[in-house]
Amino acid sequence: MPFARISLHRGKSVEYLQALSQGLHDALVESFEVPLEDRFQVIHQHEPGELIFDPGYLGGPRSHDYVLIAITAGRPRSTETKRRFYQNLAQKLKRAPGLDPEDVMVVITSTKAEDWSFGGGRGN
Repeated sequence: MPFARISLHRGKSVEYLQALSQGLHDALVESFEVPLEDRFQVIHQHEPGELIFDPGYLGGPRSHDYVLIAITAGRPRSTETKRRFYQNLAQKLKRAPGLDPEDVMVVITSTKAEDWSFGGGRGN
């Protein structure tokens, strides 16, 4: 039950955003032990100066196409599962929408089931 926040600069086409969303979802299903029907994402588009990043820190160079994906996961995954997911995601986003893998940053935070309510005021 991950929830993903995708942050990028404003100005990409609807098709680009759809490819970004689909690539993330496909990588989550294939490599992060997520069911196919489990899809919760928010895309945040930022004006110039609102998405601040170092173009060369621990990788890069990063460009104006930089994307930050923050994933809140409902349970921890192994280090190997996370590494497999990072690689799969970078490859998928390179194919479509054409992102340079150096422009893809991912941060994963794990929570407990009790930290989620999927509606109706019901907790898990």
